[in-house]
Amino acid sequence: MGFEISEDVIGIIAPIMVYWIYSGIYVLLGSLENYRLHSKKDEDEKNLVSKGTVVKGVLLQQSIQAVVATILYQVAGSDSGNTSNEKVSLLVLARQFVTAMLVMDTWQYFMHRFMHHNKFLYKHIHSQHHRLVVPYSYGALYNHPLEGLLLDTIGGALSFLASGMSARTSIFFFSFATIKTVDDHCGLWLPGNLFHIFFKNNSAYHDVHHQLYGSKYNFSQPFFVMWDRILGTYMPYSLEKRTGGGLEARPSEDYKDD
Repeated sequence: MGFEISEDVIGIIAPIMVYWIYSGIYVLLGSLENYRLHSKKDEDEKNLVSKGTVVKGVLLQQSIQAVVATILYQVAGSDSGNTSNEKVSLLVLARQFVTAMLVMDTWQYFMHRFMHHNKFLYKHIHSQHHRLVVPYSYGALYNHPLEGLLLDTIGGALSFLASGMSARTSIFFFSFATIKTVDDHCGLWLPGNLFHIFFKNNSAYHDVHHQLYGSKYNFSQPFFVMWDRILGTYMPYSLEKRTGGGLEARPSEDYKDD
């Protein structure tokens, strides 16, 4: 009998592996200066935290997520009506994915916005993520541990429970959500990127939020921009050529003086 790894374990490990593999690809592509939203020099000089510290912070958050995921799979496993051995139609899978995406977006929008508007939470918690003035791929999950728990881990747990997806389905959903989050922080605008074609919420959209002029806008993450549009926190922008090469996301005229 061969050694088998349970789907619960794969569901815990897969998003972590996907995070480092996908962000590693973007690190290799970082030398493509013409497609960068900030120069490599700005990435090295403007950020307020070392890359070594970022790696340690991300590994800490992923460890916490792994523990919570282990508990969640144990608690939800016996109650799930959608077992791994049952065949699930594509329509059901699509419904589960969309439900999980909407739940995650809703939770993260309101928690993210609250952390910006509450001075105490911003100063002591959320400002840690904004030490990355120039976002890069593997800094996507660089947060204060409490923020990681509240925003990402609990948001993921709510998405899993509300959608009713199985452990097997969650492997694909959370891997997809991880790829999307890394992509939003990659700091690159590559031609043909499907995320830029199908999602308004992308690397340029989130880069605007990381700049001082956009800190009270573009809270939505990681999929849609609906809450920003509905609640008036959407900042329109244009992509323009940056002096010295590359691209820059600039706010529209109506927002430049805000």
